[in-house]
Amino acid sequence: MAVLPNARLLVGAGLFGLFAISLCIGVDDLPMGSVFTDAGALQLLLVSRLPRTVAVVLTGAGLAIAGLVLQILVRNRFVEPITTGTGQSAALGVLAVTLLFPTASIAMKTLGASLTALAGTSVFLTIAHRLPPTQPFLIPLFGLVYGGVIGAAVTFIAWQADLLQYVDIWTNGEFSGVLRGRYELLWILAAMVALAWWVADRLTIASMGREVSLGLGLNYQRIVQLGLVMVAVISSLAVVVVGMIPFVGLVVPNLVSRLMGDNLKSALPWVAMTGAVLLLACDIIGRLIRYPYEIPVGTVLGVVGSGLFLWILFGRTQRA
Repeated sequence: MAVLPNARLLVGAGLFGLFAISLCIGVDDLPMGSVFTDAGALQLLLVSRLPRTVAVVLTGAGLAIAGLVLQILVRNRFVEPITTGTGQSAALGVLAVTLLFPTASIAMKTLGASLTALAGTSVFLTIAHRLPPTQPFLIPLFGLVYGGVIGAAVTFIAWQADLLQYVDIWTNGEFSGVLRGRYELLWILAAMVALAWWVADRLTIASMGREVSLGLGLNYQRIVQLGLVMVAVISSLAVVVVGMIPFVGLVVPNLVSRLMGDNLKSALPWVAMTGAVLLLACDIIGRLIRYPYEIPVGTVLGVVGSGLFLWILFGRTQRA
């Protein structure tokens, strides 16, 4: 398709341009030409602007890949970690670690969040596979209810422990607190993206179902477990460092599949890049609407992502 090279060029140019724009936006002026002559400007770039921008890119890419992997495991295009209880389970793990070990490090909270996210996603996947395949909308509906129940439990426990304001940080994704020394764990997301690309062919086979996978010699159970670990780690890292961010894992894989089809290995890098572009654009919008104040990127994505999702739904209906 002629649109495909243009779309790839647009995504690449958009990522580069938005990365540069993000570095220039902030309360303090930062002329990029002064970085090499002004020690204060260089420190501002290295301590605040660059870590924040890199964190946005890593988070956007990771969440898009997590959504893609989860859609493959569930065999449904209308799910993502935030709408299947994964993000809420990660928040429950962070809350549990905070209550039991108040001085726990970010790494400790991430471990706890990963374990609860893995357990929560495993329960969802087990029940989702028991739902009738002829009713594809039952899975996302069940995911919304399932995630809502876990989220309600998190809110109740936080209310009892007087930690509602603390929990609010995890449920509203934003990057204003990202500085050097507080985002480095997000580089694990890059490793998860690379791992997903490495096992892309096996994930493609797994998407055909258990019987087909076993017939082709694939260890179906092991690849499902690996996919669950990737989704849990990505979701927990995002929740612990920046909070819950909706829609990235839902709309990005669907948008890319429209242009590139279902060849997972070739589409996967573009899913990661498109996720980074979407999150960068929404983060920049949130920083500019009420400058010098910020609107959380999760709020901006709630508007932009819902619009994109409706466009995807209506586009599917029209083609059908």
